[in-house]
Amino acid sequence: MTSLEVPTVASSNVTPLTSRVRLLCVLFFFSGFPALIYQLTWQRSLFRIFGVNTESVTIVVTAFMLGLGLGSLAGGWISKRQNVKPLLLLGMIELMTAAFGLVSLMIFEQVGYLVADLPLVAMAAINLGLVLIPTLLMGATLPILVAYLARTSGQIGSAVGTLYFINTLGAGAACLACATILFPFFGMHAAVSIAAGINIVVGIGAIVVHRMKPDAAETGAAGATKATTPRLLGMPFVTVLAMLGGFISLSYEIFLFRTISFATGSSSLAFALTLGAFLVGIAVGARNAANVCDECSPTEAMRHATTGLLWANIFGAAFLPVMAQLAWVGPGVIDIGIVVIYLIARQWGALLPYLSQFGIAADSRTGMQTAILYFANIIGCATGAVLTGFVLANWLGLKSMAVFLLAGGTFCAVMLVAALEVPARERMRHGAIAVGILIAGAIANPVIASRVLENLQSKGTVDHDFAQVVENRSGIITVDTDGVVYGNGMYDGRFNIDLKKTDVNGIIRPYALSLFHPAPRDVLMVGLASGSWAQVVASNPAVKSLTIVEINPGYLELIRQQPEVQSILRNPKVRIIEDDGRRWLNHHPTIRFDVVLSNTTWHFRANATNLLSLEFHDLVRRHLNPGGVFFYNTTDSRRVHRTACTAFPHGARFINHMVVSDTPIDWNYTRWRSVLESYRIDGKPELDLGNATDRARVDSLMTQFRLGGPMIEDCPDILAATKDKAVITDDNMGTEWRYYLNLESSK
Repeated sequence: MTSLEVPTVASSNVTPLTSRVRLLCVLFFFSGFPALIYQLTWQRSLFRIFGVNTESVTIVVTAFMLGLGLGSLAGGWISKRQNVKPLLLLGMIELMTAAFGLVSLMIFEQVGYLVADLPLVAMAAINLGLVLIPTLLMGATLPILVAYLARTSGQIGSAVGTLYFINTLGAGAACLACATILFPFFGMHAAVSIAAGINIVVGIGAIVVHRMKPDAAETGAAGATKATTPRLLGMPFVTVLAMLGGFISLSYEIFLFRTISFATGSSSLAFALTLGAFLVGIAVGARNAANVCDECSPTEAMRHATTGLLWANIFGAAFLPVMAQLAWVGPGVIDIGIVVIYLIARQWGALLPYLSQFGIAADSRTGMQTAILYFANIIGCATGAVLTGFVLANWLGLKSMAVFLLAGGTFCAVMLVAALEVPARERMRHGAIAVGILIAGAIANPVIASRVLENLQSKGTVDHDFAQVVENRSGIITVDTDGVVYGNGMYDGRFNIDLKKTDVNGIIRPYALSLFHPAPRDVLMVGLASGSWAQVVASNPAVKSLTIVEINPGYLELIRQQPEVQSILRNPKVRIIEDDGRRWLNHHPTIRFDVVLSNTTWHFRANATNLLSLEFHDLVRRHLNPGGVFFYNTTDSRRVHRTACTAFPHGARFINHMVVSDTPIDWNYTRWRSVLESYRIDGKPELDLGNATDRARVDSLMTQFRLGGPMIEDCPDILAATKDKAVITDDNMGTEWRYYLNLESSK
């Protein structure tokens, strides 16, 4: 057999499935469907409460995983009991999950707002408590059903692989359904109700199947002693390898998501594409492993497992070089990346069924040992979320992370190679191949993928490096040679504060603050980006304090290196806070401002709804002084315009921003001219009134932005022109999921 040749298949040991087992598989497929809907919806709900900064994201995801892991242990304990009725248990679990699901969002909102001010550790415990009951129920099903299925086949790997395949495939289908149907058309509450409905149908179906008379084949199978494969590896060994496999798999998911998110410019779309491809890959890999365990000898099965990890490392090593070199195909490079993600996940998805086959015997301890193995895998996944997503992502860029994961995958492969019961020469050959893949990948990623960010952002091949790149756990920020700033692959501003030259970044908007507010003394700004807007607002002679809430500290690194904006970091008026803007407002209910300014990201970006919804407008209202205004970017979305005019009684569109208030807005051009003429930034006058060109510039601004002109549109006109548009709420999530399906335009 050559090094990476697929081993030959031995004679079949497949046990035909009984009708009850077939029905069980169908039910378990649909059981995976609501589980994924709940996960996506609950995470979204919790992110809105606790924030979308990396700490909160890590806590929520980790809590969900730990709940599943603890549930698996509970399921393993139950499976040890005599006369366990797995189908009846599945039915009860589904019905109890549905009951919790129907009230889950209300519980999260009520509890979340009460505990949002607690320290990080306490917040983590609360998150775990919120999702513990449903995730315990979800996690308990796998070991219970594995124990049941293994009794009829005698093949642990086949049982784990089959059930893992079915349930994960259901989750993958749910991911696609959420991205294309449930979230775009129905919203969060309806999605949860649909998930609960599926739970109820599955639960009732499982109880009905439980009451069916067993097939003769099943009765015979239950009374016979099935031939089982010998345990090739010790339980401690497979448990450690399952944990490492979980760590590498989840870390890969984070790494792949960051790359696709950067390439698409959309976290929502990237999450759906990456998670969907990853889940389908894991499902198919599990199914392939189940077939191998059924049809191959134990030694051949171990060869398959080892070869699978080698291929996983090859695909992992090739991902960034392929994305960098094929970026010239444009948006099609995303499709190529999704295929590679599927191939990576397919190889790693086979590992858990293989380890179950090699380390667990088909006896009374099957369910508990499966639970331990699954729990170890979950602990590895949770560790990956914390260590890779929260710690390593702050220190390793994409290319370095690719090499790190390749090294981890190589270590797993070498562990399995060392355990192979084959001649030493064959083990040496496989070990050499594993190390060779690592060396090749370590060379290829820094060299062949050297401009992966530049190429993916431009959707082509470029001949220059970015001027600046900041990669941290909050995302990837790049600055091109022309001074344009991009956040996670999408335009996020430009370094420019000059009012006199061509307005390349809409800088007139922060300069216009005094046009519609007589005395903006205390200002809150959500989002820092290039710092250009902050510099202009802080230099307004009426402004006494500027509080800036920025979720990504990487922007501070950029600003420190830009002479025209770096002074805001030492300006006594300015206070910069690293936090999620909505969470910060919730945590400080008594603070009031004259102006809340939000130069928010594109209306279709992930979690943009959190700063555009009716609920957020109500939150801002509670932080405005009498006569205060909310001034924020709409990125030309008519739904955002309508939402603003619905939330506040007074307002207008100013260029592509909305300015709204509870009191009539005082459009005072005399005051605005006076403020512009007195503007000084870093002690230097912005305009030279002795210069005819500068005086003409001010005159043109007064004319260009006059009331009734094309740059200003009153709310009554907006409401009349947007009768066909729905307002944005936290529940419907605005245009985040509809935009990329071409269901929602900006106009």
